[in-house]
Amino acid sequence: MKRLAMLTFIGLGLFDERDISVKGREAVAAADMVYAEFYTSRLMGTSLAGLEKFHGKKIHLLTRSQVEVEPFWLEQAKEMDVAFLVGGDAMVSTTHLDLRLRAMLMGIKTRLIHSSSIVTAVSGLSGLQNYRFGRSTTIPFPYLARGKRIVPETPYRVLQENLARNLHTMLFLDIQRDPVERYMTAGQGAALLLEMESEAEDKLPPGTLGIGIARAGSDDAVIRADRLSRLKDCDLGGPLHILVVPARLHFMEAEALRVLAAAPEDALMGAD
Repeated sequence: MKRLAMLTFIGLGLFDERDISVKGREAVAAADMVYAEFYTSRLMGTSLAGLEKFHGKKIHLLTRSQVEVEPFWLEQAKEMDVAFLVGGDAMVSTTHLDLRLRAMLMGIKTRLIHSSSIVTAVSGLSGLQNYRFGRSTTIPFPYLARGKRIVPETPYRVLQENLARNLHTMLFLDIQRDPVERYMTAGQGAALLLEMESEAEDKLPPGTLGIGIARAGSDDAVIRADRLSRLKDCDLGGPLHILVVPARLHFMEAEALRVLAAAPEDALMGAD
C-alpha cells in the first residue's frame, strides 16, 4: 500500500508537550519524518528530548536557514508523510506561510492542524476585547552598527498608528540564540518603548498603560498591568513574555485588568 505523501503543519500550543491537540498527536504518530523549528517561538515547559519522549518519535530540529533559505527536506514530502512542528499555532508566522506556498508550488499536498496561540490567549488572559487589536509588531533587541547602538523605531510607529485608531497593540518580544540564548522580558520591552519615545517628536499619552504576560499556558502564568514607566521595572519571572499596549479601555476591560492583572487605579483612569 502506497504511503500518504504530504506536509502537515502542526501547532504545538503555548507551553509544553501536552498542549498539542489529539489530532496533532495522531498526525505526529503517523508521520514518516518529523521536523521542528523553534526560532520563531518555542515551548518553555519542555525540551526537544521531552517532545521526543512524549511522541515516541525522532524529531529533527531545523535551523533558520534550513527553513527559510534551503529547505532541502521538503523534497521528502513528495514521497513521504512529513510533519512540521511549530510552537503556538501553525501559520501565525509568515515564515510558515512562505514555507507552505513553496511546498504547494512543488506539487506537495499540505494540511494544517491548529493549536492554541498567544495571539488568542492574550485576550483571554487580560480581558481585552479581541476585535479591538490592530497591527502587531515585534520589539527587537538593540544592536551595534559602526559602533553606534541602534534601537529600531518600527515598533513605536506601529504603536502610534494603532493608538490613533483606538486599537490595542500586541508587541512580540525578541528571541535570540546567537551568540547566546536570551529572551526579551516585558520590562525590557517597556523600557525600549520609552527609549524610542524619548527620541520621537510624537509622544505617547501621559501614563500610557502596558500589560506584561509571562509563561502563557503554564500553571504559573503571570499577567501584570501598569504604566509603562513602572512596568519597565517589574519582574515577571522566566520566559516567554509578551507586551500589550492597550488603547482607550472599555469599562469592562478596565475592570478585567483591575481583577486579573492587579492594575493600580491611577493606571486605569480615563476608561470609557
